[in-house]
Amino acid sequence: MYGVLLIVVLIITGGAIAFIGDRLGTKIGKKRLSLFGLRPRHTSVVITIFTGICITTLTFGVMAAASQNVRTALFGMEQLNRTMRETKDSLNQAQADLQQAQVEQQQTDEALAKSKDDVEKLKGQQQELEEKSARLQEGNRLLEAAKLDLLHRNDVLAAENSTLGAQNELLTGTNKTLTENNAVLERHAQNLRDGLITIREGDIVYQAGEVIASGVVRGGRTQFEVDNDLRALAELANRNVSEKLGEDKSDQDIWIYQPEYAEAVKTIAASRNDMVVRIVAAGNLVRGEAIRTTLELYKNSTVYEDKEFILAKPYMLTGKSDSEPEQVVMDFLNEVNRAATAKGILPDPIRGTVGVIEGAQFYDIVGSLRGKHGSWILSAYANGATDAIGPLRLKIRVEQQGNLP
Repeated sequence: MYGVLLIVVLIITGGAIAFIGDRLGTKIGKKRLSLFGLRPRHTSVVITIFTGICITTLTFGVMAAASQNVRTALFGMEQLNRTMRETKDSLNQAQADLQQAQVEQQQTDEALAKSKDDVEKLKGQQQELEEKSARLQEGNRLLEAAKLDLLHRNDVLAAENSTLGAQNELLTGTNKTLTENNAVLERHAQNLRDGLITIREGDIVYQAGEVIASGVVRGGRTQFEVDNDLRALAELANRNVSEKLGEDKSDQDIWIYQPEYAEAVKTIAASRNDMVVRIVAAGNLVRGEAIRTTLELYKNSTVYEDKEFILAKPYMLTGKSDSEPEQVVMDFLNEVNRAATAKGILPDPIRGTVGVIEGAQFYDIVGSLRGKHGSWILSAYANGATDAIGPLRLKIRVEQQGNLP
């Protein structure tokens, strides 16, 4: 729009100037004016030329005033060409730089891709290192725990070593004691060998554990009173030995270990119960040897009252064998013996029996069962009050089971 306006202005301006020049030339020609002494015809030509010059000058002036590009084209063309060359050179340099930059960018992209691959590899290596670090930390923890455990074991072993040292010293002393004891045992072994020879060749008066004398000593008294009772029981044991040997043994009393005797006196004196005291053989006593004994103490109490029921047991008789009744009675007496022992009566150490039955009563019972058949019940009752020292005296009843109420 700006160019069209400029062209219109130039056309109008050129036409105006041409019109003015034509009018001016016509007037000068009519008036036959002369400039600079020239002929009128030449003056008209000069004015026409001047008018053309004015038109051209005014045209360029208007164009130069109206447009920077015209001024540049008229007055700065050389500078413009130089600038264009510089710009072209700059453009060529920029294009070269761009190509170089594109090459460098491609190289950078390749390096970046390689860097990304390296980063991925480094991430994988980092993960592996983290896992290794975790395993190492766990291993360090286990090693620390093992170290603490070893320190604890070391302390325990040190304590055990100290204990073993003490035990070693103790064992050294014990070894010395054992050596001395071994010599004593060798002497005892020799004595035992001599004793075995004596047993083979001699007469055994009492077996080991056999009761020589027994009695009940009341507890809860002074030690002096208890000592008198125990001395009396020892005198009874001496008499029993003399009677068994059939000779006077007053010059060879029984031997009781004195610390054991003193402890027995204290125990009975301090007891609230009466005590059963047994003087038993400490070993097999051979005629002519020292009579060594030990004391056995048991609490005494009434186990069975007079006529108290002890045991009843049924037996099935066939009547076909003469030995059957005797076997039944012996079996029943063994059952009574076990029941009385379980209730508290002290059995004989050698035979293990607690009861006493007269021979006549035994054979009467056997005779009453001889030839019988069917179910018969044997019942045992205490024949008198019986305490723990015994013996248990029996009264036995025989009844046929069908006749029971």
